[in-house]
Amino acid sequence: MQFTHLGRSGLSVSRLCLGTMNFGPLTDEADAHKIMDSAHEYGINFFDTANVYGLRSAGVSGQGEGPGHTESIIGRWFAQGGGRRERTVLATKVYGPMGEWPNEGKLSALNIRRALDASLARLQTDHIDLYQFHHVDRGTPWDEIWQAVDVAVAAGKILYVGSSNFAGWHIAQAQSAAARRGTFGLVSEQPIYNLLTREVELEVLPAAQHYGVGILPWSPLQSGLLGGVLRKEREGRRRLEGRAATALEARRPQIEAYEDFAAELGHEPGDVALAWLLHQPAVTAPIVGPRVPQHLDDAVRALDVRLDEKALARLDEIFPGYRTAPEHFAW
Repeated sequence: MQFTHLGRSGLSVSRLCLGTMNFGPLTDEADAHKIMDSAHEYGINFFDTANVYGLRSAGVSGQGEGPGHTESIIGRWFAQGGGRRERTVLATKVYGPMGEWPNEGKLSALNIRRALDASLARLQTDHIDLYQFHHVDRGTPWDEIWQAVDVAVAAGKILYVGSSNFAGWHIAQAQSAAARRGTFGLVSEQPIYNLLTREVELEVLPAAQHYGVGILPWSPLQSGLLGGVLRKEREGRRRLEGRAATALEARRPQIEAYEDFAAELGHEPGDVALAWLLHQPAVTAPIVGPRVPQHLDDAVRALDVRLDEKALARLDEIFPGYRTAPEHFAW
């Protein structure tokens, strides 16, 4: 396994991060525990979850019981001992509603306190290594948010803080407020980022690099569209429906060219997509979210894929990206 520092911090994390959103809704507890054990066997020490994970989506069969279920699955895995918690850099998130009453969501000092304690109980641990704001809260001032974080850090309940789904100016706003208080601020940002979805290259990535914030891309395969979907479709192994099918038809020529190029390189399409992210200087670790153990085995292959300048240029031709703002749209 390859390791790097999380943003400007001294914390060492694996170049792949295990995402757990499927644990509960699509992956039963026994398989989830097997996947986490396998992750440690591969040397993956970085696990990501959220307090809202575990709710089964409408129309999807599975075992989801409600928000918090995924954290509870991880907590029971930690409780087995054997160094499971000690070897894991644990990241979870706060923001989404955990109930119907006021102050059961977002980033007020009250919700941060209550949500953090509830996550600690479900995860069966005494601290969170990376506590992430799942979305920007436009209704809560940053001084209040950072004060709540300072209290949790002083109590030993949080070590580092990150964000998710922030705009570039939100990162700047958060870091400016932290600097005024003399605190460390954000060390990571978790955006959607992949070959098909590259808007963060305009402002989020430049802001993150400027402030020493590591990027943790979610949906690195764009819900499977970059994972060899056309070949699986031809072989009868996968058939997309709804929005996914619409997205595929809209981008079919690009995806056809992409799968053909991956074949030329001698790699699986999903491996190339993950490897491309690992070649981006702002990226700390893509978040891979396996539903079954085999998906994790597949993801690890990407660490051995090397893309030269010619290959990277060809991928940019197939999936054009963005230059840093304002040069992308101004002289």
